[in-house]
Amino acid sequence: MRKSLIPALLFVLALGLSLPLAVAQTTGTIKGVCRDSDGKPIVGAEVEWTGTESGHVYKLKTNNKGEYFSLGIVPGKYNVKLSKDGKELFHLNGIPVGLEELSQDIDLKKEQAAQAQGQGMTPEQAKAKADAAAKAATENKTVGSLNDKLNAAKAASDAGDYETAIATLNEANQIDATRDLIWFKLADAYRLSATKQTDPAEKKKRYEMASTNYQKAIELRGASETAQKDPENNLKMAAYYNNLAEVDAKSQKTDDSIANYNKASQLDPTHAATYLFNEGAVLTNAGKVDEAIVAFDKVIATDPTKADAYYWKGVNLIGKATLKGDKMVAPDGTAEAFQKYLELQPEGKLAQPAKDMLASIGASVETGYGKKKPVKK
Repeated sequence: MRKSLIPALLFVLALGLSLPLAVAQTTGTIKGVCRDSDGKPIVGAEVEWTGTESGHVYKLKTNNKGEYFSLGIVPGKYNVKLSKDGKELFHLNGIPVGLEELSQDIDLKKEQAAQAQGQGMTPEQAKAKADAAAKAATENKTVGSLNDKLNAAKAASDAGDYETAIATLNEANQIDATRDLIWFKLADAYRLSATKQTDPAEKKKRYEMASTNYQKAIELRGASETAQKDPENNLKMAAYYNNLAEVDAKSQKTDDSIANYNKASQLDPTHAATYLFNEGAVLTNAGKVDEAIVAFDKVIATDPTKADAYYWKGVNLIGKATLKGDKMVAPDGTAEAFQKYLELQPEGKLAQPAKDMLASIGASVETGYGKKKPVKK
C-alpha cells in the first residue's frame, strides 16, 4: 500500500512545479480617446494625470487617433487635465484608478452637451460659451506677455537704451502685431533714438521708421471697434498725431506736420493750445511768417494765458518789420505782443529777449503786472 502511493505523490509534486508563479498586481492601467467639440480626434495633446493622494504625475501624449495609454499607474484618485499647445481644453477631478484597466475618454462635444443641459443651454450655446472662455484665457495670456515687453521696453528707454527698447517692442509685435500701443511705443523709440545718430542717413532712416510706425498705430486704432468705445480714444489718437507731426517737422515735411497738428487739436480740444503752439513753432522754423502769426493767434484765442504764444507772435511780426531810414518800423501789434508776454511772465526765460525786441523797435516796456499801485493821498 505504501509503495503504491509514491508515484501518485511524485505526479502531484511535478504538477505543482509546472504551475506559473503568481505575482501580486500593485498598479493599474489607463487608456482613452480624446475628441474635440466637432468629434474629431485631438492629435498631439497632453493628458496629465495628477494624484490627489499620492502626488504622482503622469503626462501622456495622444497619437494621431487621439488615443493615449499607460501602464504602471499607482492606484488612487486623480485630477485629469487635457491640454494642447499650452492651453487647457478640459479637466476632470477625482477620477479613481484601481488595479483594473480604466478607460477614460474625453469627448468635448459630449461634455459641452452635458454641461449645456445642466445649465439650460443648447449644445451650440454651450460651445459658444466655452469658445468665449477659451478666447478670454488666450487674450489674458497674450496681454500679460505684451505688458511684460512694454515694461521692459520702457525701462530700457528711460535708461536711454533705445536699441534694446526697439528690439523688445519688435518681439512684442511678433507675439501680436494688432496692438496699436505697441506700434506707438516702437515709433517713440525710433523717434528718440534718431536724435542720438551722428550719421545723417541713419537719422533720416529712424525718422522714417518712426513715421511708418505712428501711421500703423493710427490705422489700427482707427479700425478697432474696441478703441472706439474707449472714452479716452480721442485723447490717445491726438497723442499719436502730435508725435507723428513732430517727426514730420524734423523730416522737413512741413505741410504734413501742420495737417497732423490740426488733427490732434480737433480730436483733443482741451489741449488744442499746445498742439497749435507746436504748429506755430514749425511754421516759424520754416520761415512761414504770416501762417505762424495766424497759428499763434489761434493759441491765444484758445488760451489767453499762454505767454510764449505772445512772444513768438511778436517775433514773427518783427520778421515783417521794415526800415524807414535807420529806424525799424514793426507792424501794428508787435509791441503789444511782447508787452503782454512781460505782463504774464515778467521774470520768464524770454523776458530779457522780449525787452530787447521792444528796444529794437523803439518801444517801451509797458506792463502793470506785479507793480504796486500808487497810494492815493
